[in-house]
Amino acid sequence: MKNKILFSILFLPVFIFSQQVDFIEFDLDNGLHVILHQDNTAPVVITSVMYDVGGKDREKGRTGFAHFFEHLLFEGSENIERGEFMKIIPANGGTFNANTSQDRTYYYDIFPSNKLELGLWLESERMLHPVIDKLGVDTQNEVVKEEKRQSYDRPYGKLLKVLWENLFKVHPYKDENIGRMEDLDAATLEEFMAYFDKYYSPDNAVLVIAGDIQIEETKSLVSKYFSEVKRRPGFTRNFPKEEPITEAERIIAYDKNIQIPAILAAYRMPGFADRDAYVLDMISTYLSGGKSSVLYKKLVDKKKLALEASAINLGQVDYNMFAFFALPLGETTLDTLLSEIDEEVLKMQNELISERDYQKLQNQFESQFVNSNSSVAGIASSLATYYLLYDNVNLINEQIDIYRSITRQEIQSVAQKYLSPNQRIEIEYLPGEEVGEEVGEE
Repeated sequence: MKNKILFSILFLPVFIFSQQVDFIEFDLDNGLHVILHQDNTAPVVITSVMYDVGGKDREKGRTGFAHFFEHLLFEGSENIERGEFMKIIPANGGTFNANTSQDRTYYYDIFPSNKLELGLWLESERMLHPVIDKLGVDTQNEVVKEEKRQSYDRPYGKLLKVLWENLFKVHPYKDENIGRMEDLDAATLEEFMAYFDKYYSPDNAVLVIAGDIQIEETKSLVSKYFSEVKRRPGFTRNFPKEEPITEAERIIAYDKNIQIPAILAAYRMPGFADRDAYVLDMISTYLSGGKSSVLYKKLVDKKKLALEASAINLGQVDYNMFAFFALPLGETTLDTLLSEIDEEVLKMQNELISERDYQKLQNQFESQFVNSNSSVAGIASSLATYYLLYDNVNLINEQIDIYRSITRQEIQSVAQKYLSPNQRIEIEYLPGEEVGEEVGEE
């Protein structure tokens, strides 16, 4: 009886309703979109700017500019001396960070709420008149090179690079986000300045301020610090489209920093705003969302064929990447792992997942949704992302309804539509050093 009660508790429908995230939006005359979220429960404020520029925004032979600017725009401005940017923030009780994806660049500062004006001034300086000079470019070039060496010299460090350049043939997602060092070395100062002028315009960004603020006061401060920024000429993107994968391709890659080989099977999917991408989120969670998931229980726990087995749905604007990844245990072959994974996918394609597993998925996504809005910093990032990349800010409140509406039949249909072996690339990632490997890449 105790076990039956426990089962009922674990798998009954659980609808956890998070608090509605309220926000207001407005635009400055220069096109800068502003989103404010007021939460006065703690004396903390986040000032953040997300720019609609990422690794995919590059000219031929000039990769890595967006990531490079993530570093370069901390160098200083006409009113902030070189190196002082990163000193001012901690000296005023704040923290900061930035990150770049293939689709966007995000800067954020977290301050005590009485430092709101300072945070806005710092971000406006970054947008208004940063210093882009040879010393700054040369300094950050060395920083990026060291970052790349550290990324590549760790085990499985080149995995994503191999994946991108084989899964994409013509779309700029094929180039690694961090870029090629020879491209950065060859770039002129004029090219860097032109890149800033093109992409770091106020109408190509969103400013999000969240936390312990007063709305009218914050509006006035935003106008004070950002109205001066000039709108630049607009631009349009016209990236080439990928042809569908209709025949499996096997690739062999090497990594001298590993001892255990890996197998990957990667599929090119619709971008993350597409409904099918949401269904694929649920499929990846069903297959590998924790130790009770299908692949872990089968390959790691029960059959002891793998050290790790996972399914990942990596979201991007133009194309998602769905990939299986596994590390063999003992004498298990890579093809055995792939065959075992395919067997579980085939089950999904031929029969509905159980009601029990379906309800478990719903509970997991309810919990994730609540957790994503549990901090002011998380809310700020979500507001920026939903505005800039999804074109729907209110997804911060409504996205969970999409997951709730997905049925078991839809999960089966999407698995049938996208996850056939002939629609993927397969990568054997092996120990060893590839012939002709460039030392500069290490």
